Amino acid sequence: MKLSVVTTLYQSKLFLDRFSDEIEKAIQFIQIEDYELIFVNDGCPEGSLNYLLSLKEEKYPKIKILDLSRNFGHHYAIQAGLKESKGELVFLIDNDLETPPNVLVNFYKTIKEDNTLDVVYGYQNS
Repeated sequence: MKLSVVTTLYQSKLFLDRFSDEIEKAIQFIQIEDYELIFVNDGCPEGSLNYLLSLKEEKYPKIKILDLSRNFGHHYAIQAGLKESKGELVFLIDNDLETPPNVLVNFYKTIKEDNTLDVVYGYQNS
């Protein structure tokens, strides 16, 4: 497995179509065929899980879903996703589109240009 994308699922239904489409486009752009999209359901109460299951079935077969028994919080959900990931490279991102999924392209380029790097991360100035 070359790439794992890990994100959490909590009140995400409004974002799932666009997020899934944009992350798929970013992965296609960097030309990785061996990847997984891991969504960790952190006890989401509003139907995101069922909606994501339909997206997986209809359009995005690379989606994997971890379904936690209740809401444990974002950090624990990310840890669960990291534990499940099989990729040589792991990309963590929230699916609320505050950070555009295509930032993956820049992160990938950065880590591929410098083989001494183990981690690439971003931050917001404001």
